[in-house]
Amino acid sequence: MTEMTESARAYAFRRGWFRFRQSSLSMLGAVLVLAILVLAVIGPWIAPYPEHIVGGVDTANRFQSPSLAHPFGTNELGQDVFSLVLAGTRISVLAGLGVVLIGTIVGTLAGALAGFFGGWADEVLMRLADLKLTVPGLILAMAVAAALGPGLMNMIIAIALSWWPGYARLVRGEVIARKEEVYVTAARAIGASPSRVLFRHVLPNIVSPIVVKMSLDMGFAILTVASLGFIGIGVRPPTPEWGTLLSVSRSYMPDFWWTAVFPGLAMFVAIFGFNLLGDGLRDVLDPRARR
Repeated sequence: MTEMTESARAYAFRRGWFRFRQSSLSMLGAVLVLAILVLAVIGPWIAPYPEHIVGGVDTANRFQSPSLAHPFGTNELGQDVFSLVLAGTRISVLAGLGVVLIGTIVGTLAGALAGFFGGWADEVLMRLADLKLTVPGLILAMAVAAALGPGLMNMIIAIALSWWPGYARLVRGEVIARKEEVYVTAARAIGASPSRVLFRHVLPNIVSPIVVKMSLDMGFAILTVASLGFIGIGVRPPTPEWGTLLSVSRSYMPDFWWTAVFPGLAMFVAIFGFNLLGDGLRDVLDPRARR
């Protein structure tokens, strides 16, 4: 029985990978995301001017246009923009990943409990989600971030508090549909506890839509992180982050365009890649799309 299950999973994986490879846009998204993740890991180590990442300045070379020595030019402090963008990749991607993970965990637990047990638990948790949805996510994140103070962790917490209701509603709907399935009824009939039914039988079967939403949300999370940095309540200089780099460089547009164009282009590539990857995963994991 175990061998049959493993064989079925292997076949499903091969079929899903085949479907994914048929889409050139999905493969492009996967390549872009892989490149962004690699740069997030090794970016600060391969930066040509690591001293600029920690706040070093070189005023003699301020506002140098793109060249071989400085592929993305230099900013108002003479810092190499290419090095700052590479280092900012780690901050932006890790912050976006932290937001999505916290939002997923909190939202999944809330939605699973609400959908599985119903009653007062459903009412309380969903009314909390509705209350949050009455306030725009960015406005709530700004208020929480301003209250907690600047810093990477505070920014992640602030954004994550506005992120979980989407997952809660998604998981709640999926759990309500799944808890009446035959395999759930059979698990209950043999004496499985409610927690075992929920965490061993129901949740593992709704992983696909959660993964798809996570991949699509990564781009929006990175954009929200950059938005808080842009208005000055996220990560503060000298820590390089795409939003803060754009915020500082806006004062020097359009004369020194490279100080803003390259951080903005890095953000665009990251968001574009995660969106393409999410669309590809949705096509593969959506049961209604299978033949």
